[in-house]
Amino acid sequence: MLPKGNFPEKVFLNGEIVSAEDAKISVFDRGFLFGDGIYEVMVQLENGIFYKKAHLDRLQDNLNKIGIPYDVKNIDDALEPLLKASGLTEKSCLIYMQVTRGTAPRKHSYPKDVPASVMMYALPYALPHINPKHMKAILAPDFRWHRCDIKSISLLGNIMANEAAMNDLADEAALVRDGMISEGSHTNIFFVKNGTVITHPADNHILNGITRMIVLELCQNLDISVIERPIGEDEIEHMDEAFFTGTTTQIASIAILGEHQFYENDNIGKTTKRLQETFAKLRTMDTSQSKL
Repeated sequence: MLPKGNFPEKVFLNGEIVSAEDAKISVFDRGFLFGDGIYEVMVQLENGIFYKKAHLDRLQDNLNKIGIPYDVKNIDDALEPLLKASGLTEKSCLIYMQVTRGTAPRKHSYPKDVPASVMMYALPYALPHINPKHMKAILAPDFRWHRCDIKSISLLGNIMANEAAMNDLADEAALVRDGMISEGSHTNIFFVKNGTVITHPADNHILNGITRMIVLELCQNLDISVIERPIGEDEIEHMDEAFFTGTTTQIASIAILGEHQFYENDNIGKTTKRLQETFAKLRTMDTSQSKL
């Protein structure tokens, strides 16, 4: 029996839709043993799954990066039956999916000819039109590995950083590597200086978030200048605005980052507000097949 909590009613597992209580994997699954797998998170909003193609394309790209031979078209085909079985057709929900290298004897080297383990579920999940939070974030050391561009299910470093933020009554942790801010524990981070948006380049030290890419596209459409470079910890106090982005975070203003306070009394930066309002308009469109 599952413990109390917000669990889904149905789970897609290796080609079948089963009850959550009947969804079981082997203890020899490499996701369980090694964290050897990739995950993805999407949301279904008023006009379908938000940037579905972009999310599935990233999932496929990440599977290719770590050499798991699986075609995400199978997941795409299973989405509608899963949503129907979960009673979430055309309802706002969160969709989680993960693909591991499968079940095999415990050895570090990749097993050969082993089918991937594939799991997916959907939960009711409502997002506000615009994220109203004025977030408080701590600074935490980025001690993760050097392939943060891979959306691995191995998230211990991220989890520890986020827990440190929760213990400090903060909303998020901004990670610092070699004196430079990389990203949040589960978000990307942007700064604004004199109307120019600044964010860490999409290299191996950050995950190139779908919302991050959307924001960069919006900046181009709005003629907002963008510089992709890391911001130093010592530069924070010289920035005018800052915000986090993510699939469920959307665009969230940062009021306090470390020891620096950007805003008081629920104020918000001009550029952040403009991007939030433009981002919100995307919900009125069918973005499911949009490319980034």
